[in-house]
Amino acid sequence: MKNVKMKGKRDFISKNQDNENIVFGRNPVIETIKSGRNIEKLFVLKEPEGSLKMIISMARERGFVISEVDRKKLDELSSGQNNQGVVAIVSPYEYSTIDDILNYAKQKGEDPFVIILDEIEDTHNMGSIIRSANVCGAHGVIVPKRRTALITATVAKASAGAVEYTKIAKVTNINQTLRELKEKGLWIIGTDMKGDICYKSNLRGPVGIVVGSEGKGISRLVKDNCDIVVSVPVKGEINSLNASVPAGIIMYEVLRQRSI
Repeated sequence: MKNVKMKGKRDFISKNQDNENIVFGRNPVIETIKSGRNIEKLFVLKEPEGSLKMIISMARERGFVISEVDRKKLDELSSGQNNQGVVAIVSPYEYSTIDDILNYAKQKGEDPFVIILDEIEDTHNMGSIIRSANVCGAHGVIVPKRRTALITATVAKASAGAVEYTKIAKVTNINQTLRELKEKGLWIIGTDMKGDICYKSNLRGPVGIVVGSEGKGISRLVKDNCDIVVSVPVKGEINSLNASVPAGIIMYEVLRQRSI
């Protein structure tokens, strides 16, 4: 992560949309406020309308510092990305642990349902996967510390704010983590175009779904640590999908099978 300049004690200006301390976009900011995460300063477009007024009201109730600024300032803070008139400077994202995720499943009286990302580097893909994980009832997402996207403003926006409600653990070694999860009773399911059709596979019980990187898929060593490998059926001239699409389909299949 690149450093950000400071004006005064808490006035950050980011030159990088992948800064971990920035959230932009109306829904992501609303969910950030609702989640209880601390906002150090909120920048809102001058003469706010619609949901921006609601955001200001919510922020005032929490006692956050609010600054009404022009469009140029907001574009500078979000590096020109579509900020929808609001940018929040937030405290660093607090990652969970694997035990936090498994204990959350236990508290809910459910079999653990975990998503493991194997070097997902595209921030939009990562955000979309986290969003699907939350919607499908996954108890958490596990990511490696290296060669993966961070929980940044772009990830938060792509997740529609789901990062604020989804437990995300960062681990040093994915293969070691898979072995640990298996020891704790989880069935590890890899995703690969050459795997068995997910609709025909048993995805019930405590499961961990491994999603591979955009270009290479899951690595050979990771695949070797999976109990089974599944795929989604495709038909057409293009025989591959964006990583977040099959991930979402397989997560929904887990949810479907659990609902039967």
